[in-house]
Amino acid sequence: MLESCQNAQERWGGVHLLIDRWLQERKELVEAYAAIDGSAQASAAKTLLSFCEILVDYVSAGHFEVYEQLTSEAKAFGDQRGLELAKQIYPRIEVITEVALAFNDRCDTGDCADSASLLDELKRLGQLLHERFELEDCLIEVLHNAHQEQAAPAL
Repeated sequence: MLESCQNAQERWGGVHLLIDRWLQERKELVEAYAAIDGSAQASAAKTLLSFCEILVDYVSAGHFEVYEQLTSEAKAFGDQRGLELAKQIYPRIEVITEVALAFNDRCDTGDCADSASLLDELKRLGQLLHERFELEDCLIEVLHNAHQEQAAPAL
């Protein structure tokens, strides 16, 4: 998961400050996820709390900043293909967001720290986040490539 995160930063780094910041948050999220597995029992709750904070920041930035910006950009360029792709991808991203927020809510109330199924939930969440990253990468790539070509000056 960390490798795909780094690949995304290499492909789109510098394209837009908002996306750069968001991809950095993605990297921090993946690192926080990996840290849960390696945390000592005494620091597990603190590590999980840190992960949840980054998780909420990441999914919030996606919905309230990045997706909105990408959609606005697609509209500005009259990019019907990009808008159609967004219409297809966003519902699945929203489902994954709901799972992530539900996990965070359970941890906020202390329910997940004592949960016997925490490792299974984390594994499922990790798989969903990986899927989300791939969907987001697809969306960024299609919108960025289409708009980069349209914005490039004719020679």
